[in-house]
Formats: sequence, structure tokens, C-alpha cells
Amino acid sequence: MENRDFFYRRLHSLLGVVPIGIFLIQHLIVNHFAVYGAESFNKAAHFMESLPFRFALEAIIIFLPILFHAVLGVYIVFVAKNNVKRYGFFRNWMFFLQRISGIITLIFIVWHVWQTRVQIGLGNVELDYSLMGDILASPAMFWFYVIGVVSTTFHFANGLWSFLVTWGITVTPRSQKIATYATLIVFLAVTYIGIRALFAFV
Repeated sequence: MENRDFFYRRLHSLLGVVPIGIFLIQHLIVNHFAVYGAESFNKAAHFMESLPFRFALEAIIIFLPILFHAVLGVYIVFVAKNNVKRYGFFRNWMFFLQRISGIITLIFIVWHVWQTRVQIGLGNVELDYSLMGDILASPAMFWFYVIGVVSTTFHFANGLWSFLVTWGITVTPRSQKIATYATLIVFLAVTYIGIRALFAFV
């Protein structure tokens, strides 16, 4: 049981960075094309939509990893306990916020997928600049997306720090401190890209 739990948690950490983290960055970059206007975004979105074997790739590389990561993540939220002696005050706050941001991110992703992928699949809408503009036209929905994006980018960046520790890449206090600053830069960079795109749509 301990070996299986260790394996699942390692896999959970790995999937959070590869492929989910890579997909997140790619998704935010595509959305950022909205900054350059509707035509730029529509071209980028159409290119992604027209990739060969898109549905198979999305299922294997995106949705199944996210499903596993989410299910195990919810389990971890309910069983995990802060460890002050091991991690210290700051890291315990990061540990706590990682769990909270995970739940918020899960809610946000489910809603975002419904508004874009599911409704497109049902044939009701088309994924383009105007769709996102309509979604974000509501102030409540706009701020929901802002919170969702910030929660998602924080969860990724802080999860990247945990990944480096879990996989034995940063084992010394100094390397972990450097990783803290590095992942903070990652958080600020990807958050800027995501938030700027939201403002571009409105």
C-alpha cells in the first residue's frame, strides 16, 4: 500500500507538470493572441482546432491526465495535514494554498470546458474571439475567470516547486530557496499572460 501510494503521488506530481503544465502554458499563449486582435486569436484557435488526431490527443494528453490529477488531488486535500516541523511557516501556507487553489482550479476548469468544449461539441457555439467576448461580457463571469486563472497559475507554479522536491531535483535548503524565487517568476509570468488575454477579450 505504501509503495502504491508513493507511486501515485509521484505520478500525480509528474502529470501536473508534464503534460498538464505544458498544456496550460500553450493554452495561455494561444489566448494571448487576443491581445493582437480578433483575427490573430481566431487564426491561432483555428490552428489548434485543426490539428490532426486532435480528439485523441486531447483525450490521452490532456483530459485523462487532468482527470487522474484532479481525483487524486481531491483525495490529498482531505487526507493531507500541514507539517510545521518539516516545512516551516511559509511552506505550510504554500501547502495549504496549494490545496485550496486545487479545488478552485478544478471548479474553474469544469466550467470553462463546459462553456467552450462541451457546447462546441453539442454544436451550439463556435470557439472564436466573439465567444470569449460574450462569456466575459458579464462582470461576474469576468472576475470568476480572473480568480480561476490566478488560481490555476498559482497551483501550477507552486506545484512545480513541489515537483522539484518530490523528484529529488532540489534537495538542499539553498536549492529549494532558489526554486521558490524561480517558481515565483513563473507564476508572475504566466499570470500576466493569462490576465492580459482576459482584458483583451473585453
